[in-house]
Amino acid sequence: MRDRLRIGITIGLGSEGETLWNNGIKQNAVFLAEALKRCPGVGRVCLVNTTHIPLTSALPWDRERWPTLSFEEAKDDLDVLIELGGQISSQQTDYIKARGTRLVSYCCGSEYVHTTESVLFGTRAVSSDLFVNQRFDAIWMIPQVANISQGYFTVLRRRPAEVVPFVWDPMFITERCAQYLQGGEYRPREGPRRLTVMEPNINVVKFCLYPVFIAELAFRSRPELVSFLHVTNAEHLAKQSKEFVAIMTKLDIVQQHKASFVGRFETPQFLSEMTDVVISHQWENPLNYFYLEVCWQGYPLVHNAHLVSDLGYYYPGHDIDVGASQLLHALQAHDANWDRYRDAQRRLIERFQPSNERVTSRYDELLHGLLQQPVI
Repeated sequence: MRDRLRIGITIGLGSEGETLWNNGIKQNAVFLAEALKRCPGVGRVCLVNTTHIPLTSALPWDRERWPTLSFEEAKDDLDVLIELGGQISSQQTDYIKARGTRLVSYCCGSEYVHTTESVLFGTRAVSSDLFVNQRFDAIWMIPQVANISQGYFTVLRRRPAEVVPFVWDPMFITERCAQYLQGGEYRPREGPRRLTVMEPNINVVKFCLYPVFIAELAFRSRPELVSFLHVTNAEHLAKQSKEFVAIMTKLDIVQQHKASFVGRFETPQFLSEMTDVVISHQWENPLNYFYLEVCWQGYPLVHNAHLVSDLGYYYPGHDIDVGASQLLHALQAHDANWDRYRDAQRRLIERFQPSNERVTSRYDELLHGLLQQPVI
């Protein structure tokens, strides 16, 4: 019987009170910590900040529940370090390896796409002095990035990349939405509906063009059902991209002044205050927190994420005709069963939660396998 493990999960803070809603990485670290804490072989899990940002009470999570340390504070008391949201250096790697600590790379980004765009288009997503650690003991990869990035991870990090369970919990969306009416959950309303597209629009993986096209097709068919289309994270496109403007101005929904292209908003706020239906599209990233947040709160989600095709209103691939049909169906039929829809979504999402036995069992297996290997 092995001793109970001491595990660290890296984060990379950019400021003392950095929001949890600027990306999913810090939430990912917390959710993974919650899953690992439930593994029978684990004794303690902490978050390890790899930047020089001081750790203060401004952190947006409970440090009693999720102990958060600097690398210097944590480095002598770890059996496993999972590099997730912050990278450690070669010198730091040498130090923990000398102490027998296993090092895991937890891959949750579309790195192949980021690297390809950086190389071809000079987007600088990849630094010219990029450090690629060669001493990982294991590569753990969430399922939605496996299809396109598994080879990238395996070759550069010199270990076979292994698919691990995706983990999500409603704790943050619930806490953030407590200040809003009805806890920020969906409620039926009279009249035409407000459509929302909230893609990041920073690369081809999650881009707003096809969701806007789905809204356009539905608007052409039944304009009386649509009051407005909001496209967030798109203000820079509307101001700086002549091609984007040229495309958008060809659309009826834009010509009739029923669309806006605005900046960045937190998901909970925009859902609660501005949204009746969410339209989404992804390319090689068929699962993310945004989908689960939308569905947990009971909002109709029109999407093409095949790993959660049982959630929301699904359309396959790039078939925007089916997407528009699903949108029209949601506009006309969703309110008849809105509460049963919400409850059904939550039951389906339970499979991703840290308390799910299959999730914790799989992570316990992975940790057991990791300990059978010699330290590299």
